[in-house]
Formats: sequence, structure tokens, C-alpha cells
Amino acid sequence: MLIIKNLQASYDTIKALHGITFRIDEGEIVTIIGANGAGKSTTLRAISRLIDADPGSEMKFMGKNLLDYSPAKVVSELGISHVPEGRRLFGNLTVMENLRLAAFARKDKKEIADDMERIFNIFPRLKEREHQLSGTLSGGEQQMLAVGRAFISGRKLMLLDEPSMGLAPLLMLNMFDTLKEINKKGTTILLVEQNARLALRFAHRGYVLENGNLVLEGSSKDLLENPDVKKAYLGG
Repeated sequence: MLIIKNLQASYDTIKALHGITFRIDEGEIVTIIGANGAGKSTTLRAISRLIDADPGSEMKFMGKNLLDYSPAKVVSELGISHVPEGRRLFGNLTVMENLRLAAFARKDKKEIADDMERIFNIFPRLKEREHQLSGTLSGGEQQMLAVGRAFISGRKLMLLDEPSMGLAPLLMLNMFDTLKEINKKGTTILLVEQNARLALRFAHRGYVLENGNLVLEGSSKDLLENPDVKKAYLGG
């Protein structure tokens, strides 16, 4: 589904990614783990075309060259959605207005209505709050809305940046259970998450990113049992 080869990215003169190569197959949940500053968020931003990839980078999504697409068309034409760190909702709009805005590029009214119903079934709290300003929601409710908005805007591949950030432990587990349900409904997921143990328990496969380089990959089970991963990211 997604093939990344030699992905390089920079911020001014600082190289953030040094030629990383990985893949995601349709229907998978894949996680990228690593320390702060490793390049995890940069990887997602490059895929969604929010930042430019350096020359020599290759990115293909379902056979199409991602480098030929603007950020808006990555969402509207390819069906790739991005839940950024910090959620970035429109706080002065209601829950329903945020969701409707996410569907602005879609023409399939019946499917949009079906997706709205799916989101409210997955997140019944959002149905209760549909006329409430999103800026007044709790942190957990805002994260639900951010995920719901991404589902509405593009269902093929969802990029998630730190979805557990700021959530209480129970809400965190509920969020990941919900993401599994979204995955079962056909959305492939690429996840960046600081909580490595939680991410690896949730994902099918994982990659370890250090200083802009991919240094390890494997099944989640293998990475959870890897002594280097345990020492660096799982508290021993």
C-alpha cells in the first residue's frame, strides 16, 4: 500500500531524516517508535506532504507517486488522513461542524452520512456533544474528534501522531481499542507513539527510529522481546 524508499527531509540546514526505507501493507497497523527528536513526526509530515522531501526520496501510495500530490490532494484524492500531535481542531466550531468540514472534498453524500453514523457509533460521546464547541471539550473528547475527523476525511490510511498524549490511562486504552475497531473496518494505520509498550501491543509490526535513521524493524512481539528495545524504550 505505502512504499517509502530513501526518504530524506530537512529543516533549513538540519537533516531530520537520513534516507529511511519502509513499507506498510493494506490492513496493517504499523508503529514507529523512538526518542524525542528521532524524526517520527517528520516522517508523518513528509508522507502527508506537509513538508517537502529532499531530492532522491521516493514515496508511493497504491502505485501513485506521493511526491506529485499537494497536501490537500493527499487527503481528497488518495484518502490519506493525518491526526497531528496536538489535535489542531477548530475550537470555535462545533463537533458536527468540524466533522462536516473534514468531508469538504467528498461528493459521496450517502457515504459521508454513513461515515458520520459510524463515527457516532464508535464515539457515542461525540454524538452527545455534536452541537458543543470543540474548544470546550475535554482532552479525551478532543482526541476522539480528531480521530473522527481524520476518518471522515480519508479512510484508506490514517497517520496518527501521539494519540495517547494528555489522556488518562483508561481513556488511553479506550482510544486504542477504538482505533482497532477503525482498523477492522478497513483503515490502515501508521502510528507514532511515545508510549512504546502500548504502541507495540497495539500494532502488528514496528520500526525503531534513531536520529533520523531506521535501526530496527520486526513484528511487535519480536520488538517487545528485543533486549535493546526493552532497555531503551520499555524501561528495562
